Amino acid sequence: MKEEVKWETIKTKNGMNKFERRKEEIVLRHRQLLDRKNTRIEPGNGVYFRYMYPVLTAEHVPLNWRYDFDESTNPYFMERIGVNAVFNPGAIKFNGKYCLVVRVEGVDRKSFFAIAQSDNGIDGFRFNDKPILLDENEDPDTNVYDMRLVAHEDGWVYGLFCTERRDPDAPKGDQSAAVAQCGIVRTKDLETWERLPDLKTKSQQQRNVVLHPEFVNNQYAFYTRPQDSFIETGNGGGIAIGFCEDITNAAIDKETVIDEKIYHTVYELKNGQGPAPIKTEKGWLHLAHGVRNTAAGLRYVLYLFLTDINDITNVIRKPGGYFLAPEGEERIGDVSNVVFSNGWIQDGEDVYIYYASSDTRIHVATTTIDRLLDYTMNTPEDGFTSRKSVCSILKLIDKNNNL
Repeated sequence: MKEEVKWETIKTKNGMNKFERRKEEIVLRHRQLLDRKNTRIEPGNGVYFRYMYPVLTAEHVPLNWRYDFDESTNPYFMERIGVNAVFNPGAIKFNGKYCLVVRVEGVDRKSFFAIAQSDNGIDGFRFNDKPILLDENEDPDTNVYDMRLVAHEDGWVYGLFCTERRDPDAPKGDQSAAVAQCGIVRTKDLETWERLPDLKTKSQQQRNVVLHPEFVNNQYAFYTRPQDSFIETGNGGGIAIGFCEDITNAAIDKETVIDEKIYHTVYELKNGQGPAPIKTEKGWLHLAHGVRNTAAGLRYVLYLFLTDINDITNVIRKPGGYFLAPEGEERIGDVSNVVFSNGWIQDGEDVYIYYASSDTRIHVATTTIDRLLDYTMNTPEDGFTSRKSVCSILKLIDKNNNL
C-alpha cells in the first residue's frame, strides 16, 4: 500500500503546491481590485456624478488582516478573520491625500476604524498597514462606528464617533438593548489618536454627533440628535445644536433643534447631520440623512440644507425631497435601501461626497460648490402637501412656456 501523500504537498505543473497556487490567485485578484480604475457615469443629473464602482468594499481590506500566510497553520489558505462590510467613512484631505477613516465591520459584528488613502479620491484607495487601535475610557466600548472628521480652527483634527454599550437596565433576556453616546478622539497626524471623555448631554442617547469646524462665541459647537432609545428617537429627534467651552471634558447643558422631523417627508422618522458643514459665500452647507418607514423597512436618503453664515442655528434654505437616494445595486446589501454619508471633502471648488450603500460598501459622488449652492438655492422647498407640490410643477411649466 502506497504511503498517503497530503494534498497540500502535491506539486502543480508550475512547481507550486495547492497552498501556494491558491495564495497567488487570491493575491493577484486583490491587486487587480486595488488597481481598478473608476469611471464617471454620464450624463449625471446635473447636480453630481456617480461612479461605476464602489471605492471601497470588504474585499479591499488587506489580505494580511484576514489570512494566515503560514502554510503550517493554514494549509488550505482560508480566511481566518472575516470582514462583513466596509462603510460610513469620515473624510479629510490630509498631506495631499484623500483620507477616509472607514468603518470596518467583521463577521463578528464588531466595528473598528481603519484609514484608506487615495491620490485622486476616485480610485486607488489603499488601507494603511494597520487598523486604528483606540484607547478605552473607564467604561469600555462594546462597539464603535461612524466617525465624523473635522479639522477644527483650534489646530486639532477631531473624530467624533458612536460608542455603543449594552443597556445596563435591559432585562437579562434582552441582548439587543443598547446605549449609544458620542466618543471623541483627536489627532494631528492621523496616526496617534488621543481619546477624550465621551460627550455628556441630558439626552438618554446620542448618535450622529458632529463638531462644527469653527468656534461660535468662543465655544465648541456640536450638532447632535437627542433621542430616547437606541433605535427610536421617541420624543427627541431632529438635528440639534449645543455648545460647550471645554472639549477635553465636553458637556452640553441645552440642545436646540434646528432641523426637525416632519410628517410625510423623507425625514419623518428621524434625521441626522452627516459630515461637518462646508462654509460657502451663501452660508453653511449641510449634508444630512433622512429616514422614513415603509412596508419594506426603513429607507435612508440624503438631503441638503443651508444655515446662516453668522448664525448656524438659523436654517435659511432647504430644498424639498432627497438629494441622493440608493439606486440599482446600491439598494441591495446588509441593510437594504439605505444611503448614508458622514464624510465629504472640499478641494477648492470641487466636492467629493463619500457615501455608503446598504451598510455594505463605499461610493463617491463628485460635484462642485457652485452646483450644490445652485441646487440648494433654486430647488423648490417642500410645501408639505400634494397640492403645493403640484403648484411648484405648474409654476415651472408656466415659466418654460413663456420662454
